[in-house]
Amino acid sequence: MDHYEFIVIGSGPAGRRAAIQAAKFGKRVLVVERGRRVGGVSVHTGTIPSKTLRETALNLSGWRERGFYGRSYRVKQDLTAEDLSARLNITLTHEIEVLEHQFARNQVTTLRGEAKFIDTDKIEVAGEEGETFTFSADRFLLAVGTIPFRPDSIPFDGESIFDSDEILNLKRLPRSLTVIGAGVIGIEYATIYNTLDVKVTVIEPRETMLDFIDQELIEDFKHQLRDRGMSLRFGAKMKKITKREDGTCIVELEDGRHIKSDTVLFAAGRMGAVSSLNLEACGLEHDHRGRISADPMTFQTSVSHIYAAGDIIGFPSLASTSMEQGRIAACHAFEVTAYEPPKYFPYGIYAVPEMSTIGMTEEEVRERGIPYECGIARFRETSRGHIMGVDTGMLKMIFSLKTRRLLGCHIVGEGATELIHIGQAVLNLGGTLEYFVENTFNYPTLAEAYKIAALDAWNRFPPLTK
Repeated sequence: MDHYEFIVIGSGPAGRRAAIQAAKFGKRVLVVERGRRVGGVSVHTGTIPSKTLRETALNLSGWRERGFYGRSYRVKQDLTAEDLSARLNITLTHEIEVLEHQFARNQVTTLRGEAKFIDTDKIEVAGEEGETFTFSADRFLLAVGTIPFRPDSIPFDGESIFDSDEILNLKRLPRSLTVIGAGVIGIEYATIYNTLDVKVTVIEPRETMLDFIDQELIEDFKHQLRDRGMSLRFGAKMKKITKREDGTCIVELEDGRHIKSDTVLFAAGRMGAVSSLNLEACGLEHDHRGRISADPMTFQTSVSHIYAAGDIIGFPSLASTSMEQGRIAACHAFEVTAYEPPKYFPYGIYAVPEMSTIGMTEEEVRERGIPYECGIARFRETSRGHIMGVDTGMLKMIFSLKTRRLLGCHIVGEGATELIHIGQAVLNLGGTLEYFVENTFNYPTLAEAYKIAALDAWNRFPPLTK
């Protein structure tokens, strides 16, 4: 039996960051990954693939230039699924090579296989050739990520009816797509395929979507989607999905309506990938969605030498936060003081258009009874927006009337996930309205929207008294 000081199960954002951090402490580290290559869901079916698909779709469809050249403008006529996958394969190969190099440079041992606990401090790994290995460790980190939620009632076939992992393997671009679930994943894919002129219908059983985002942004976002022909059906519950002999799919709703499309994407949630871990052997439990409870500050589970991080512990399930969770878990495991991340971190939703947000929403500010004022800028008000042909998008900032400090920053539109970092820095450093009013921003840039929004709020603030 081989012994390690730290065994990490899963090589996604949380696992790789934890493994490399522990290796930098001089620890002997093993990473077990059951996928074909390292990287986890983030690299192979989640974050990187969906964002690469988005960028490819925007480039080849000429989406960003249509404001100037009209809706019929295309960079490449007759787009195919192969056009989309070509760039995807190049990107994924690069990401994997970088990660493998990082592991090698830091002397982290990697093993391909499926791990399960056989005791509180021992695991057994079934290798790719059918062989088995047994390892023991002082500390463990569970970073196994998630898999799509696949109800038995859905006739998934990988040809016309897909889950959110399988959708990357489309053999041809459909003429129409029905997306079940208006969460982050469903909305990202729905809007990406809509840019390729696929007729998209989104079905969501709730009356709302993305409730953690400022609702003024969501209203603007929904307006943009409907304006370009997407059908959004809220309060609509799916009854069943049927595939016809001609290959088309019928989604029947509980209210009796039927939606016909070439392809269906079921994206109504994900489950923790814990079924093969044999958690009972180490004394851990999981909830009905396969999530494991962990301390939100240290990521230590109820079994003191076992940690859990990333999507397996639930919200916010972001690659960026998962990396920090893995780093903090490794530090705590080996009694090294870790820098605690700031209270607020940005969310990025890579739909078309992008959305990104940090801090409190207007709904949260009102609920807390904080006197506040908002400032809004439309991207079409900026010179850079005109140059880029951007006629939609907005930036919203919320300020305290008492302290004048920034409470929240919310953006929908081109470059939102990049622009948000200005608001992030000011928010976490306790900056006020005056920062945006007094400072000079590059011109012409979309970042100038910060100045416009700040002045919009300034005009409604009571004057400063000496």
